[in-house]
Amino acid sequence: MKIEQIYTGCLAQGAYYVESNGEVAIIDPLREVQPYIDLANNRNAKIKYILETHFHADFVSGHVTLSEETGAPIIYGPNAAPDFDAIIAKDEQIFKLGNVSIKVLHTPGHTMESTTYLLLDEEGKEHAIFSGDTLFLGDVGRPDLAQKAASMTQEELASTLFDSLRNKIMTLPDATIVYPGHGAGSACGKNMSKETVGSIGEQKESNYALRADMTREEFIKEVTDGLMAPPAYFPMNVMLNKKGYKAIDKVLEQGSTALSPEAFETAANETGAVMLDVRNQAEFANGHVPNSIFIGLDGGFAPWVGALIADINQPILLITEEELVEETITRLSRVGFDNILGYLKGGFSTWAASGKEIDTVENLSAKSFETAVKENTLSIFDVRKENEYKSEHVIDAENTPLDNINDFLSTFKPNEKNFIHCAGGYRSMIAISILKSRGIHNLVNIEGGFAAIKETEIPVSNFVCPSTL
Repeated sequence: MKIEQIYTGCLAQGAYYVESNGEVAIIDPLREVQPYIDLANNRNAKIKYILETHFHADFVSGHVTLSEETGAPIIYGPNAAPDFDAIIAKDEQIFKLGNVSIKVLHTPGHTMESTTYLLLDEEGKEHAIFSGDTLFLGDVGRPDLAQKAASMTQEELASTLFDSLRNKIMTLPDATIVYPGHGAGSACGKNMSKETVGSIGEQKESNYALRADMTREEFIKEVTDGLMAPPAYFPMNVMLNKKGYKAIDKVLEQGSTALSPEAFETAANETGAVMLDVRNQAEFANGHVPNSIFIGLDGGFAPWVGALIADINQPILLITEEELVEETITRLSRVGFDNILGYLKGGFSTWAASGKEIDTVENLSAKSFETAVKENTLSIFDVRKENEYKSEHVIDAENTPLDNINDFLSTFKPNEKNFIHCAGGYRSMIAISILKSRGIHNLVNIEGGFAAIKETEIPVSNFVCPSTL
């Protein structure tokens, strides 16, 4: 028996390859499916099943394409109703895979079709679970995403999840391995561990939601407390996963159209396309196409695209190095952004060489920022998440989280410099690019973000837990 976790850091997502005696099951594949096919072929194995734990919201799965390429059936748990051919398994139904078996455990709560797959070894012993978004390491799936589809409140879904965990998951042997659908960084939970493999026993000891003495009411309160609003693209990804989607080869073909600076500019003007610059933030600061939006490949690229570009049908034009065009399109397609019109041939250097207008961003080192803070009263904006800001922040800085930056446009000062920072410099450059596209240009980026600021003597406010005395 072979189990391989295929983890994608940008999405904090785990897909799984399970093989026994030449037969393979792929669990929650990404949209680009060739790596799974190649892995099976290289091992002289055949993909027999494609298992989906639920209709994913944060990425487009590769289930439809993989089934078309291999002939393997797609399997969902109870309550799923996709628009394509699939096996809708019954609770506790067993699928043979070589010398092992996979048992369906219906575990609703995150969504009503959510299913955990229990891997039974050659002797029928519980070996591992593939828990999807039902159980993470350190957390459980958020119960607010499926409210509309299930005609239930988030509290009702949380109550359902409480039963699923206690009746189906916590009854398994402590040694059972846990392979979750996501890790830290995913928007599908709020307290996920950086680890990507654990055990039932470890989770009983460390996961707040699996406390043995926890009441249903306590579970509902703790699981629903502090949930951030889900990114706007989530419902659209659910629909793609449920209804089907365009083959990635066609998306790559369209998006790989090379455009001269003149054609690129014309396309932007005629279609209203977002000009998406995916280079490093330092390169963007040194020079970029006016009104282009920076979201660099080196950071949490796909989730930030999904969070900040609300409509997955939005036309997009790419500014990137030619050797990164395919990677960029692939990563956009993972979250359902398929309407890519092409890319700037030769990258930004071609634009600059054409004599067309360019824009820049003023960068300031943390040390120079320290001097400015001592000498003046500055307008300082922290674009980190609210919980990061509350934990520790520059005194007198305003919190304008990147996720909702458009809600704070009137907050920025039109007649003086606005000093922008995040944790390390990635998010602040995204924020600045959005603000500049909205006509706000008197912006200064603090290089290195709050991490660099903390190395200076700039006063910060530290979070203090309220006294319980």
